[in-house]
Amino acid sequence: MTMNWRAVRAIYYFEMARTGRTLMQSILSPVISTSLYFVVFGAAIGTRIPEIDGVSYGAFIVPGLIMLTLLTQSIANASFAIYFPKFIGTIYELLSAPVSYVEIVLGYVGAAATKSIILGLIILATAGFFVPLRINHPVWMLAFLLLTAVTFSLFGFIIGIWADNFEKLQVIPLLIITPLTFLGGSFYSISVLPPMWQTLSLFNPVVYLVSGFRWSFYGVADVDVSLSLFMTLLFLGACLLTVWWIFRTGYRLKN
Repeated sequence: MTMNWRAVRAIYYFEMARTGRTLMQSILSPVISTSLYFVVFGAAIGTRIPEIDGVSYGAFIVPGLIMLTLLTQSIANASFAIYFPKFIGTIYELLSAPVSYVEIVLGYVGAAATKSIILGLIILATAGFFVPLRINHPVWMLAFLLLTAVTFSLFGFIIGIWADNFEKLQVIPLLIITPLTFLGGSFYSISVLPPMWQTLSLFNPVVYLVSGFRWSFYGVADVDVSLSLFMTLLFLGACLLTVWWIFRTGYRLKN
């Protein structure tokens, strides 16, 4: 079957245009919020904390802060993008159009991932004004950035289809994703935890994302980078399988 790239572009450009109309909320607000983290944790608290694995504390938390923003924004962008057409009823026009499910997912998830990646790069550039940065493996840094953005945009897409009200859009990001990110080594190395908590931390999937991303910056990691990559790809595969099942069964789309 030939891919309808015109349909993909139409969905993609429409979602990207919405970002331009809500620039303060979509870009400036997350950047300002993250900058406050740099000021509080990097400048104020960081001066009282010694280096971690040879990296200053202010620089050490940069990958974790980028990952925190990347996860939350990817989910928020994708979940709202697909939920709003459901809410106003235009989803049925999209489903009845000569557009395949693959093209719908490419358009919505591609736009959400693009927004998150742009935001992550802006925050990375902003961090350079606060702390000394170095990126030992720039290709791997971009690879982890891309994989994480796509994976959690898919996850947000799933949440947007599952949710049947605006409150449910916030349940998983606020009650699950954000706590897991804070407990996933964003602001510390799990090696400083007691042995029991180190073991428990390995059941937190965000640990592998943050660890792999931090390795691409400084060459230090809490878990092996190949394991981080494997866990990221595993979650990506799980999300793809779930999206395939949703469109195959019409779960919360056709009723």
